[in-house]
Amino acid sequence: MGKIVVRSAGLSPERKKELIAICPFHAIQEEKDGSLGLNAGCKMCRICTRKAPEVFGFVEVEQPKIDKSKWRGIAVAAEISAGRVHPVSLELLGKARQLAAKIKQPVYAWVAGYKIDEAAETLRRYGADAVYAYDDPALEFFRIEPYTAALEDFINAVKPAAVLVGGTPSGRTLAPRAAARFRTGLTADCTVLDIKENTDLEQIRPAFGGNIMAHINTPNHRPQFASVRYKIFPLPEMLQNPGGRIEKRTLPPEKLASGIEIIDLENKPEEIGIEEAEVIVAAGRGVKRQEDMALIRKLADALHAQVAGTRCLIEAGWLDHKRQIGLSGRTVAPKLIICCGISGSVQFAAGMKGAEKIVAINTDPEASIFNIAHVGITGDLYEIVPALLKKIEQGESL
Repeated sequence: MGKIVVRSAGLSPERKKELIAICPFHAIQEEKDGSLGLNAGCKMCRICTRKAPEVFGFVEVEQPKIDKSKWRGIAVAAEISAGRVHPVSLELLGKARQLAAKIKQPVYAWVAGYKIDEAAETLRRYGADAVYAYDDPALEFFRIEPYTAALEDFINAVKPAAVLVGGTPSGRTLAPRAAARFRTGLTADCTVLDIKENTDLEQIRPAFGGNIMAHINTPNHRPQFASVRYKIFPLPEMLQNPGGRIEKRTLPPEKLASGIEIIDLENKPEEIGIEEAEVIVAAGRGVKRQEDMALIRKLADALHAQVAGTRCLIEAGWLDHKRQIGLSGRTVAPKLIICCGISGSVQFAAGMKGAEKIVAINTDPEASIFNIAHVGITGDLYEIVPALLKKIEQGESL
């Protein structure tokens, strides 16, 4: 790591304007005292140091060292939803077991709530070597202050090398607050996780609009926080003979205090989202008009499938945002997904890579979707989809 130092003494106003224009991120600015400085827009690309080395210089900064031997194990911050362990927490336990096996360290699960014995037992059966359960009436509903206090207490007691959190609304609220308590890093919406022998977590996620896959490390801070969305990892098998233990922990009343008061709770009507669908027909930019979505829905009805789409269709108002597949939408893992007129951006692909069978229909033989499809059909969806419907109506196999 390092920083850029600016030596701007004696520069003329004209030269300052030239230097300010160097940065494509508008990170170079003139300060009140007339000197040049860098603002929060700096991406450390070092373009300025190459174009004007007499003014901008890069200086290595020694990073603080941490004793990694004091931080051991992979922890999962589990979540309870409707009285049961959220599936994403079980998926993360499966991944935690894989990571922990590589470094021969334990798997922990943290869970908070009220009357959570059954949830703690579920976590034990899914492979946690130790489950730390914070069971208190003050934790019956998710409130950020007491939940953060409970997670902080767990981390201080156990010192896990990494903490995995589900990318749910609650997880997205809890993870950054807990990470800030320990002045450590958090990588959101990871699609790939791996670990080195020294317990450095390799966190991979799409960046810059999905144009690149960023590899992110937190080598000088512990614990390492990463959030992962539902359906990114497969659900593991429940252990036949689990050997983990459950440890109940408590917090003093002042730690459980909150400025949030739950006045009333109204449950939303249950609905099956695209995340749970076994068959999906997804539409993309290849669908030319909103009225043509009727063709997509007809195919979905014939297959008893759910309809989904890419971001452009949601932004056009053709589909509800709950039906968007991708990192800015929902993650799905159906048995079958038929992609109609979808190019296959990294963002979209990351949201459905867990599908068992991917069928792609696109007029462009070079479309990225064909790189991940199990069956690729080069052609116009306005011809292919009616042909598929005809086969279905005649009872023929696709």
